[in-house]
Amino acid sequence: MGFRCGIVGLPNVGKSTLFNALTETQAAQAANYPFCTIEPNVGQVGVPDPRLDEIAKIAGSAKIVPTQLAFVDIAGLVKGASKGEGLGNQFLGNIREVDAIVHVLRCFEDDDIQHVANKVDPLADADVVETELLLADLESLEKRVPAAAKRATSGDKESKIIASVLGQSLELLREGKPARLTEPKDDEEARVFAQAQLLTAKPVLYVCNVAEEDAADGNELSARVFEKAKAEGAQAVVVSAAIESEIVAMEPEDRKEFLAEMGLEESGLARVIRAGYDLLGLKTFFTAGPKEARAWTFPNGAKAPQAAGEIHTDFERGFIRAETIAFEDYVSLGGESGAREAGKLRQEGKEYVVRDGDVMMFKFNV
Repeated sequence: MGFRCGIVGLPNVGKSTLFNALTETQAAQAANYPFCTIEPNVGQVGVPDPRLDEIAKIAGSAKIVPTQLAFVDIAGLVKGASKGEGLGNQFLGNIREVDAIVHVLRCFEDDDIQHVANKVDPLADADVVETELLLADLESLEKRVPAAAKRATSGDKESKIIASVLGQSLELLREGKPARLTEPKDDEEARVFAQAQLLTAKPVLYVCNVAEEDAADGNELSARVFEKAKAEGAQAVVVSAAIESEIVAMEPEDRKEFLAEMGLEESGLARVIRAGYDLLGLKTFFTAGPKEARAWTFPNGAKAPQAAGEIHTDFERGFIRAETIAFEDYVSLGGESGAREAGKLRQEGKEYVVRDGDVMMFKFNV
């Protein structure tokens, strides 16, 4: 299970430049004018995880397969999108299809790059996008909730659930708050809320695009964005799209030295992925053998059969048990045989809650 992040933002904030850098492609046309990205571009990237390299080395794996992350570069938004202005309808439709929103905010000054509002103010930019998403959700629910409430009076169970949970969302939206603050009271309400695909229900990661000299510590503008993220319970990271563009043009062995010179411990890609994982509550387990070592993503709290299902539905359907080794034990004991001899290879059943870093082999029967 990977996850799909939609990169959004006003025109000319560095969206497409960041997308190109993150996916190490030039699939998105980065140009200095609004709406240069007309169709959403999708880039699949491997999630970097040093643990996978260690496991592969110990297992003598011929192939290393990281888990995948999808970035979707979505057309720039302008005020009035909820009413169809600019590429509004297309923008909103594309947002519905992603799991999380990566909101790129311009936190750098550059007279050579036009800003759609002719000023650099990341909080104002964020408000433009958030307001359009909120207005679109509001329009949707102001029609749906009263209709559901009317049907609920005749005893329709599903309509009662819709009126309850989406009624709560509607009240939040009317107060100018995002739908993600909705608190479903049970699994049925959670199901209905998820199916509604509200734009403001999606988790948000703010990416502060700064100049090269601010890449290590950020600046006054990015600090304001971090304050906003903290207040909302969202995530924020500082990235210099310009630096990321330079990194992808380098040989792998030169990248680490370059990052160190810039005062950075890791690339922007790594920071964005880690923040995205935290945002969505995602974890990683591993499988390893002579043919390949592979990383798999699973939602936090998943039990062993669900994790098995990430590999193949048959694994989940016919799950018997999971032979499990903690990553630390796998490394310190030299792999599966050493862990088995030391009694650190555990036989886990259907109720086992998978832990981040588990090295697993599933037994199943279909």
